[in-house]
Parts: sequence; C-alpha cells; structure tokens
Amino acid sequence: MAILCDESTKLLVQGVGRMGQFHANLSREYGTQVVGGVAPGKGGQVIAEMPIYDTVAEAVKDSGANASVIFVPPPGAADAILEAADAGIALAACVTEGIPAIDMARAKAALKGSEMRLVGPNCPGVVTPEQCRIGIMPAQITRPGPVGVVSRSGTLTYEAVDQLSRLGIGQSTCLGIGGDPIIGTNFIDALTLFEADPETKAVVMIGEIGGSAEEEAAEFIQSEMSKPVAAFIAGQRAPKGKRMGHAGAIIAGGKGAAADKMAALERCGVAVSASPAEIGETLAKHAPGVAG
Repeated sequence: MAILCDESTKLLVQGVGRMGQFHANLSREYGTQVVGGVAPGKGGQVIAEMPIYDTVAEAVKDSGANASVIFVPPPGAADAILEAADAGIALAACVTEGIPAIDMARAKAALKGSEMRLVGPNCPGVVTPEQCRIGIMPAQITRPGPVGVVSRSGTLTYEAVDQLSRLGIGQSTCLGIGGDPIIGTNFIDALTLFEADPETKAVVMIGEIGGSAEEEAAEFIQSEMSKPVAAFIAGQRAPKGKRMGHAGAIIAGGKGAAADKMAALERCGVAVSASPAEIGETLAKHAPGVAG
C-alpha cells in the first residue's frame, strides 16, 4: 500500500509550458500514467504526447484523471488548485513558486472540507519508488523500501533520498511539502500517513528555520508515532530576521531558530543529524533494521 500515489494513479498536467511538458515526459518515462494536460484555449490539441483539455473537469470526465501536477504561473496558480478540487481531483501537487500569500490564504480557506489533498505549493512533489512520479523530483535516485521521507526543502529531499539509497535503504514514499508559509500538507499530515502505512517502518523528516511546524511535529511524534524518526534542520547558521531561501524560512519574533527546533525534536525522541551529509547515517543508526 503506497501513500498518496501508486501505479494506478492517472496524472493530469495543469500548465503545459516548457516546464510542464519536460516533467510530463520524465514522469511518463518513469512509468507514471500521464493522461492529459490542461491549457485553456488549446483543447483538442496534442502536446508532448498528451491530449489537451480546456478545463480540468473536461479532462477528469474524459481521462479518469485522479491526480494533478500544477505548473501554472503564480498569478493563476491558486485558481488552478481550486479548479482541480472542484473537478474531483484527489491529489494535487503544486510546483509553482511565488504564489501571493493572499491568494494561498484564499485557496486554503476554500479547500476546507474538500476531499482533495494539496501538496505544496513551491514543492518538488511526490515519488513512490518504481510506481509513480508527480512533480519534479529526480526519481532515478529512489529505490523501493520502508523509509518515508518528508521535507520542506526540495534539494535536501533529493540529498536525503540519495544518501538512503546509497546505504541500501529504500523509500516507501518521498514527499516534498514545500517551503511557503501557507501549504496544503504539513509535517503532521505526512507523519500521520506514514504512521498508518504498514509498508513504512521509519521516517526521515527535513525541516528548516522559520515558523513552528517542526516543534509541533515533534510533539506529534512523541505522542502519536510508534515508528522511529530521524531529522535534519536546515539554516542552522542563518541570522535572525533574514529569509533564507524559502518564503517561510525566516526567524521572527524570537521563534523559528534552528537550535530550538533541534532541541524540541531531541526532547521528543527524534534522532537529529547535525549535518546534511549525515542524514542517511543518522536514520540507519536510529532504525538499524531498515536496510535492504
């Protein structure tokens, strides 16, 4: 049982510019069922081997799409998210960076009560090794196995996955949740899924400075999780008041510092890696039975 996506997933691409076409092809080459694209005004065309539809609703009705990856530019991305939800898409991963916070606040509010799970925005998406690729992750570095990976950072997701694979430790699902202040799926949401997944035996969690998501996740891990968790916090040398990379990665009001997050995780039984180069080794030591 894979979480979020598997070989039965039928993927729709919203936004079929160069980036959308490029990653649609990579996902198809990986074995993902890419069933169509959405580009208003271009319905009826075939682009990058995808039948193109004017609306998500038309695409769902014709192709049976149940997942979407969103490459729509920032001004229209929030509306694209809501269009996917209204059409009955079960999972949408929004890659788009730079969506105005007010637009995402509106979209987040509108999604309350929706059955669609949103991953992102400003995220690399989801990979279930050897089954499905949604987004922009380099899926070739993954391998099937028992470790779930969830991260706010895209590049550190890839780094952690590569380290695990080189150690002979496969992954159940690799999930980048995005680094914006307002996102659809947070750490606790992902940890809940991994805890319930019988194929996931341990979890790697990669956080960063800014906000309180990691501290909240630490409390959840201590009270709700039976599976070992290893973590890394990026931005350990970041100066207060400076944004480091992601829009949500800013220390403000005395909260969000890396040291505080690391201490909270350690208090709750999480093995914390001091260096990004040691993420895989930290997990291997904390959960010695996961190597394949």
